[in-house]
Amino acid sequence: MESISLYILVFVGGGIGSALRLGANQVSLRLLGPDWPGGTLFVNLVGCFLMGLCAGWFAFRGGGTESQSVRLLITTGIIGGFTTFSAFALDTATLWQRDNGIASAAYVIISVAGSILAAFIGLSVFRGTTP
Repeated sequence: MESISLYILVFVGGGIGSALRLGANQVSLRLLGPDWPGGTLFVNLVGCFLMGLCAGWFAFRGGGTESQSVRLLITTGIIGGFTTFSAFALDTATLWQRDNGIASAAYVIISVAGSILAAFIGLSVFRGTTP
C-alpha cells in the first residue's frame, strides 16, 4: 500500500510543478514575446538550482524514513513536473529551423552551462552548513 501512496505523492507533485511551469511560460511570453524561449530557460535554471538545494538538504540535513516521501514529492514530483528539458530540445530545434543558428547555440550554451552551475550552487548552499 505504501508504494501506491508514493505514486500519488509524485502524481500530485507533478501536477503542482506543471502548473508552476505553465505560469512561468505565460509570464515569459508576456514579458519577452514568442521569439525567445525564456520560460523554458527560466524553469530549467531555477529547477536545477532547486534540485541542487534539495539534494544538499536531503544529503546533509534530511533523515528518517519520512524524508523518502518528502523527497519524492519535491524532487520527482514538483521539480520533475516543473523542469522542461524536452521543451528545451524542441525550442532549440525551432530556433535552428528558423535559420537562427546563433540564437540556437547561445540558448544551448546558456541552458546547459547555467543549469549545471545552478545545481552546483544549490548543492554548495548546504555543504557549508552541515553539522
